[in-house]
Amino acid sequence: MIKASPTRDTLRVLFVGNSYTYYNNLIQMVSLISDSLETKLICTKSTAGGTNLGEHWNEQKGLQSRTLIEKGHYNIVVLQDHSMRPIEAADSLVYFGNLFCDLIKKRGARPFIYNTWSREKTPSTQKQINEGYKELASKCNAARVPVGDCWQKVLERLPSASLYISDGSHPSNLGTFITALCFVKAITGKLPSSLPTVFNYYDRDGETFRIMQVGKEEMALCMDVVNGIINQAL
Repeated sequence: MIKASPTRDTLRVLFVGNSYTYYNNLIQMVSLISDSLETKLICTKSTAGGTNLGEHWNEQKGLQSRTLIEKGHYNIVVLQDHSMRPIEAADSLVYFGNLFCDLIKKRGARPFIYNTWSREKTPSTQKQINEGYKELASKCNAARVPVGDCWQKVLERLPSASLYISDGSHPSNLGTFITALCFVKAITGKLPSSLPTVFNYYDRDGETFRIMQVGKEEMALCMDVVNGIINQAL
C-alpha cells in the first residue's frame, strides 16, 4: 500500500472506469472518508457508461484516459474494466490492463485494480470475476482491491442489506459506501475510527449537497468487513 511521505499529506488518484465508478459520487465519497486521515485522497475520474479498458486505451467515446495518465502527475491510477469482461473476455481484461499498468508505472504512479462484484442474481460468478482480476494484478504486480468479496461478506452477515439498485447490477448508496471504504483502506492502510452518518460535499462555489446517508449499524458492519478483508488482501 502507498502512504504519503512526511512532506506530502495528499495523494492524487485517477479512477479509470465506467458507471460502477461514477454511480453515487464514488470518488467524492473516497475523498470525504479520507478527510480525517493523515493522508488526504484527491480524486478525479475518466469514465463513460458501459466502457471497457480497451475503449479507454484507444480513447474512444471521447475519453482521454491515456492522456490524463501521461500528463496528470497522479500518484495512483485505479483501473476498472466492464463488469462482464472477466467472464466474457478475460484475455482482453489482462491485455489492456497490462498496457495501462505499464504506462502508469512509467509515469511514476502505482496501479490499483478495482475487482468488482457479481450481478445480484448470479453471485456464483464472483469467483470467476476474481480470477480475472487476480491474473491481471499478478502479471502487473499491482494492488488488487477485492470490492466484490467485501460485498459478499456484508450480504453474508446482513442478508437484508440492499447493495444493488433495481437493475441488479449497479450499486445502491450502501454499495458505493462499501466500495469507497475499500479504496480508502487499500490506499492509505487505514479507515477513520468514526464517520458521520450523513455525507455532504462542497463544490467549487462553496455550495453544499448531500451525497448519501448511512445508518450507524450498517456503517459499523461495513467498516469491520472492509478492515478484515483488505488487511488480508494487501
